[in-house]
Amino acid sequence: GVVEACLLHMLKRRAAGFLRTDKVAALFTKVGKTCAIAGDVCKKVQELQQQVESRKNQPNGQEPLKRQGSTTSKTPVLTPQAIKHIWVRTALIEKVLDKIVQYIVDNCSKYYEKEALLADPVCGPILASLLVGPCALEYTKLKTADHYWTDPSADELVQRHRIHGAHGRQDSPSKRPALGIRKRHSSGSTSEDRFAASAREYVESLHQNSRTHLLYGKNNVLVQPKDDLEAIPGYLSLHQSAESLTLKWTPNQLMNGTLGDSE
Repeated sequence: GVVEACLLHMLKRRAAGFLRTDKVAALFTKVGKTCAIAGDVCKKVQELQQQVESRKNQPNGQEPLKRQGSTTSKTPVLTPQAIKHIWVRTALIEKVLDKIVQYIVDNCSKYYEKEALLADPVCGPILASLLVGPCALEYTKLKTADHYWTDPSADELVQRHRIHGAHGRQDSPSKRPALGIRKRHSSGSTSEDRFAASAREYVESLHQNSRTHLLYGKNNVLVQPKDDLEAIPGYLSLHQSAESLTLKWTPNQLMNGTLGDSE
Protein backbone atom coordinates (compact mmCIF):
# COMPACT_ATOMS: atom_id res chain seq x y z
CA GLY A 1 0.00 0.00 0.00
CA VAL A 2 2.83 2.40 0.81
CA VAL A 3 4.62 1.62 -2.45
CA GLU A 4 1.39 2.19 -4.37
CA ALA A 5 0.93 5.56 -2.69
CA CYS A 6 4.43 6.55 -3.84
CA LEU A 7 3.74 5.34 -7.37
CA LEU A 8 0.49 7.29 -7.59
CA HIS A 9 1.88 10.57 -6.23
CA MET A 10 1.28 13.25 -8.88
CA LEU A 11 0.96 10.70 -11.65
CA LYS A 12 0.11 12.31 -14.99
CA ARG A 13 -3.48 11.79 -16.08
CA ARG A 14 -2.31 10.48 -19.41
CA ALA A 15 -0.12 7.87 -17.69
CA ALA A 16 -2.87 6.91 -15.24
CA GLY A 17 -5.42 6.40 -18.00
CA PHE A 18 -8.48 8.61 -18.47
CA LEU A 19 -11.09 5.86 -18.17
CA ARG A 20 -9.35 3.34 -15.91
CA THR A 21 -10.21 3.29 -12.22
CA ASP A 22 -7.14 1.18 -11.35
CA LYS A 23 -4.35 3.68 -11.88
CA VAL A 24 -1.61 1.29 -10.72
CA ALA A 25 -2.72 -1.22 -13.36
CA ALA A 26 -2.67 1.50 -15.99
CA LEU A 27 0.84 2.57 -14.95
CA PHE A 28 2.23 -0.99 -15.02
CA THR A 29 0.59 -1.63 -18.39
CA LYS A 30 2.02 1.54 -19.88
CA VAL A 31 5.52 0.88 -18.47
CA GLY A 32 5.31 -2.73 -19.67
CA LYS A 33 5.20 -1.55 -23.29
CA THR A 34 8.78 -0.30 -23.09
CA CYS A 35 10.15 -2.29 -20.13
CA ALA A 36 10.38 -6.05 -20.67
CA ILE A 37 10.47 -6.81 -16.92
CA ALA A 38 7.27 -4.87 -16.32
CA GLY A 39 5.73 -6.58 -19.33
CA ASP A 40 6.39 -9.99 -17.77
CA VAL A 41 4.72 -8.83 -14.54
CA CYS A 42 1.69 -7.68 -16.54
CA LYS A 43 1.35 -11.15 -18.07
CA LYS A 44 1.62 -12.85 -14.68
CA VAL A 45 -0.96 -10.52 -13.14
CA GLN A 46 -3.38 -11.12 -16.01
CA GLU A 47 -2.97 -14.88 -15.57
CA LEU A 48 -3.61 -14.58 -11.83
CA GLN A 49 -6.70 -12.46 -12.41
CA GLN A 50 -8.05 -14.96 -14.95
CA GLN A 51 -7.45 -17.84 -12.54
CA VAL A 52 -9.19 -15.99 -9.72
CA GLU A 53 -12.18 -15.26 -11.97
CA SER A 54 -12.36 -18.89 -13.12
CA ARG A 55 -12.24 -20.00 -9.50
CA LYS A 56 -15.22 -17.77 -8.68
CA ASN A 57 -17.18 -19.27 -11.58
CA GLN A 58 -16.58 -22.84 -10.43
CA PRO A 59 -19.31 -24.31 -8.17
CA ASN A 60 -18.10 -24.52 -4.56
CA GLY A 61 -14.69 -23.29 -5.68
CA GLN A 62 -13.77 -26.67 -7.23
CA GLU A 63 -11.36 -27.09 -10.12
CA PRO A 64 -12.21 -29.08 -13.26
CA LEU A 65 -11.28 -32.77 -12.98
CA LYS A 66 -8.72 -32.59 -15.73
CA ARG A 67 -6.80 -29.90 -13.86
CA GLN A 68 -6.85 -31.36 -10.36
CA GLY A 69 -3.78 -33.51 -10.94
CA SER A 70 -1.70 -30.66 -12.32
CA THR A 71 0.47 -28.68 -9.93
CA THR A 72 1.33 -25.96 -12.43
CA SER A 73 -2.30 -25.04 -13.08
CA LYS A 74 -3.38 -24.97 -9.45
CA THR A 75 -5.39 -21.82 -8.79
CA PRO A 76 -3.82 -19.69 -6.07
CA VAL A 77 -5.98 -18.57 -3.17
CA LEU A 78 -5.66 -14.78 -2.92
CA THR A 79 -7.16 -12.71 -0.13
CA PRO A 80 -9.07 -9.52 -0.97
CA GLN A 81 -6.09 -7.52 0.31
CA ALA A 82 -3.74 -9.41 -2.02
CA ILE A 83 -6.04 -8.82 -4.99
CA LYS A 84 -6.23 -5.13 -4.11
CA HIS A 85 -2.43 -4.78 -4.32
CA ILE A 86 -1.87 -7.54 -6.87
CA TRP A 87 0.39 -5.49 -9.16
CA VAL A 88 2.94 -4.39 -6.57
CA ARG A 89 2.59 -7.73 -4.75
CA THR A 90 3.35 -9.77 -7.87
CA ALA A 91 6.36 -7.62 -8.76
CA LEU A 92 7.63 -7.99 -5.19
CA ILE A 93 7.27 -11.78 -5.13
CA GLU A 94 8.94 -12.00 -8.55
CA LYS A 95 11.83 -9.91 -7.11
CA VAL A 96 11.63 -7.24 -9.82
CA LEU A 97 9.78 -4.41 -8.06
CA ASP A 98 13.00 -2.50 -7.42
CA LYS A 99 14.01 -2.77 -11.09
CA ILE A 100 10.61 -1.54 -12.28
CA VAL A 101 10.64 1.41 -9.88
CA GLN A 102 14.20 2.24 -10.96
CA TYR A 103 13.07 2.20 -14.61
CA ILE A 104 10.18 4.52 -13.75
CA VAL A 105 12.56 6.87 -11.90
CA ASP A 106 14.92 6.94 -14.89
CA ASN A 107 12.01 7.79 -17.20
CA CYS A 108 9.95 9.83 -14.73
CA SER A 109 9.27 12.69 -17.17
CA LYS A 110 6.99 10.37 -19.20
CA TYR A 111 4.75 9.48 -16.28
CA TYR A 112 4.95 12.12 -13.54
CA GLU A 113 4.67 15.84 -12.90
CA LYS A 114 7.82 17.73 -11.93
CA GLU A 115 6.82 17.89 -8.23
CA ALA A 116 6.17 14.14 -7.95
CA LEU A 117 8.00 11.99 -5.43
CA LEU A 118 9.52 9.70 -8.05
CA ALA A 119 10.57 12.70 -10.12
CA ASP A 120 12.63 14.06 -7.24
CA PRO A 121 16.36 13.53 -7.93
CA VAL A 122 16.92 12.33 -4.34
CA CYS A 123 13.67 10.69 -3.17
CA GLY A 124 13.10 8.72 -6.37
CA PRO A 125 16.41 6.80 -6.36
CA ILE A 126 16.14 6.32 -2.58
CA LEU A 127 12.76 4.59 -2.98
CA ALA A 128 14.18 2.28 -5.64
CA SER A 129 17.16 1.49 -3.40
CA LEU A 130 14.93 0.75 -0.40
CA LEU A 131 13.06 -1.88 -2.41
CA VAL A 132 16.22 -3.88 -3.16
CA GLY A 133 16.09 -5.51 0.29
CA PRO A 134 12.44 -6.67 0.19
CA CYS A 135 12.92 -7.96 -3.36
CA ALA A 136 15.79 -10.18 -2.18
CA LEU A 137 13.54 -12.15 0.20
CA GLU A 138 11.80 -15.44 -0.52
CA TYR A 139 8.09 -15.03 0.16
CA THR A 140 7.33 -18.72 0.58
CA LYS A 141 4.79 -18.17 3.37
CA LEU A 142 3.11 -14.81 3.70
CA LYS A 143 1.61 -13.89 7.05
CA THR A 144 -2.11 -13.29 7.30
CA ALA A 145 -4.05 -10.89 9.49
CA ASP A 146 -4.39 -13.39 12.35
CA HIS A 147 -0.60 -13.32 12.90
CA TYR A 148 -0.53 -9.69 13.94
CA TRP A 149 -0.07 -8.74 17.58
CA THR A 150 0.75 -5.62 19.54
CA ASP A 151 4.08 -5.04 21.23
CA PRO A 152 4.12 -5.93 24.94
CA SER A 153 4.73 -3.34 27.64
CA ALA A 154 8.12 -2.69 29.19
CA ASP A 155 7.17 -4.61 32.35
CA GLU A 156 6.21 -7.62 30.24
CA LEU A 157 9.53 -7.55 28.37
CA VAL A 158 11.47 -7.44 31.66
CA GLN A 159 9.43 -10.35 33.03
CA ARG A 160 10.08 -12.44 29.91
CA HIS A 161 13.79 -11.67 30.11
CA ARG A 162 13.87 -13.02 33.66
CA ILE A 163 12.11 -16.21 32.60
CA HIS A 164 14.27 -16.81 29.56
CA GLY A 165 17.53 -15.89 31.29
CA ALA A 166 16.87 -18.25 34.20
CA HIS A 167 17.62 -21.35 32.07
CA GLY A 168 21.28 -20.48 31.67
CA ARG A 169 21.92 -20.04 35.41
CA GLN A 170 21.35 -23.60 36.59
CA ASP A 171 25.05 -24.44 36.76
CA SER A 172 25.99 -21.29 38.65
CA PRO A 173 27.21 -22.20 42.18
CA SER A 174 26.23 -18.84 43.67
CA LYS A 175 22.61 -18.82 42.47
CA ARG A 176 19.64 -21.06 43.02
CA PRO A 177 18.69 -23.31 40.08
CA ALA A 178 16.10 -21.73 37.82
CA LEU A 179 12.42 -22.61 38.31
CA GLY A 180 13.29 -24.63 41.43
CA ILE A 181 14.67 -27.55 39.39
CA ARG A 182 17.24 -29.60 41.31
CA LYS A 183 19.72 -32.01 39.77
CA ARG A 184 18.99 -35.72 40.01
CA HIS A 185 20.92 -37.66 42.62
CA SER A 186 19.73 -41.07 41.46
CA SER A 187 19.45 -42.39 37.94
CA GLY A 188 16.10 -44.03 38.69
CA SER A 189 14.19 -40.80 39.46
CA THR A 190 12.53 -39.06 36.53
CA SER A 191 10.12 -36.80 38.40
CA GLU A 192 12.53 -33.86 38.21
CA ASP A 193 12.96 -34.43 34.47
CA ARG A 194 9.22 -34.39 33.91
CA PHE A 195 8.88 -31.29 36.04
CA ALA A 196 11.70 -29.56 34.16
CA ALA A 197 10.13 -30.42 30.80
CA SER A 198 6.71 -29.17 31.85
CA ALA A 199 8.23 -26.02 33.31
CA ARG A 200 10.12 -25.28 30.12
CA GLU A 201 7.00 -25.93 28.04
CA TYR A 202 4.95 -23.60 30.20
CA VAL A 203 7.56 -20.85 30.12
CA GLU A 204 7.70 -21.12 26.33
CA SER A 205 3.91 -20.83 26.20
CA LEU A 206 4.16 -17.42 27.87
CA HIS A 207 5.98 -16.12 24.82
CA GLN A 208 4.10 -15.00 21.76
CA ASN A 209 4.42 -17.41 18.86
CA SER A 210 2.59 -18.42 15.70
CA ARG A 211 0.19 -20.69 17.63
CA THR A 212 -0.81 -18.59 20.64
CA HIS A 213 -0.91 -14.83 21.18
CA LEU A 214 -0.48 -13.18 24.57
CA LEU A 215 -3.45 -10.80 24.79
CA TYR A 216 -3.12 -9.55 28.37
CA GLY A 217 -0.82 -9.92 31.34
CA LYS A 218 -0.92 -8.57 34.89
CA ASN A 219 1.45 -9.21 37.78
CA ASN A 220 0.73 -9.55 41.52
CA VAL A 221 -2.71 -11.11 41.07
CA LEU A 222 -3.61 -12.84 44.36
CA VAL A 223 -4.83 -16.45 44.26
CA GLN A 224 -5.78 -18.57 47.28
CA PRO A 225 -5.07 -22.26 46.50
CA LYS A 226 -6.75 -23.58 49.68
CA ASP A 227 -8.94 -22.14 52.40
CA ASP A 228 -6.31 -22.54 55.08
CA LEU A 229 -3.49 -21.03 53.00
CA GLU A 230 -2.57 -17.41 52.53
CA ALA A 231 -3.24 -15.81 49.16
CA ILE A 232 -0.23 -16.03 46.82
CA PRO A 233 0.70 -13.26 44.34
CA GLY A 234 1.33 -14.38 40.80
CA TYR A 235 1.28 -13.53 37.11
CA LEU A 236 -2.08 -13.74 35.31
CA SER A 237 -2.05 -14.05 31.51
CA LEU A 238 -4.68 -14.42 28.79
CA HIS A 239 -3.71 -16.32 25.62
CA GLN A 240 -5.55 -16.68 22.32
CA SER A 241 -5.25 -19.57 19.90
CA ALA A 242 -7.18 -20.38 16.76
CA GLU A 243 -9.74 -22.43 18.71
CA SER A 244 -10.01 -20.93 22.19
CA LEU A 245 -8.93 -18.51 24.90
CA THR A 246 -6.79 -19.77 27.79
CA LEU A 247 -6.34 -18.14 31.20
CA LYS A 248 -3.10 -18.96 33.08
CA TRP A 249 -1.69 -18.00 36.45
CA THR A 250 1.86 -18.53 37.69
CA PRO A 251 3.23 -17.81 41.21
CA ASN A 252 5.72 -14.98 41.34
CA GLN A 253 8.27 -17.36 42.88
CA LEU A 254 8.14 -19.57 39.83
CA MET A 255 8.25 -16.59 37.49
CA ASN A 256 11.36 -15.26 39.25
CA GLY A 257 13.05 -18.67 39.38
CA THR A 258 13.17 -18.73 43.20
CA LEU A 259 10.65 -21.46 43.99
CA GLY A 260 13.08 -23.34 46.19
CA ASP A 261 11.48 -26.00 48.41
CA SER A 262 7.98 -24.48 48.33
CA GLU A 263 5.14 -26.83 47.58
